[in-house]
Amino acid sequence: MENFIVIAVLVLILGAAIGYVIKAKKSGKKCIGCPDGATCGSKAGGSCNGSCCNCGK
Repeated sequence: MENFIVIAVLVLILGAAIGYVIKAKKSGKKCIGCPDGATCGSKAGGSCNGSCCNCGK
């Protein structure tokens, strides 16, 4: 029973993460982890390489 609870919690966390990524991509964010991901895609060409999408910040 304990294993079932642990697996259920992990599935819920994974499902929430996948849902967040899908929602962010549908809203047009280029770099999901970047706070300016929806606006910096034109400057950076949509590439995330560690410096917040090269937004100049």
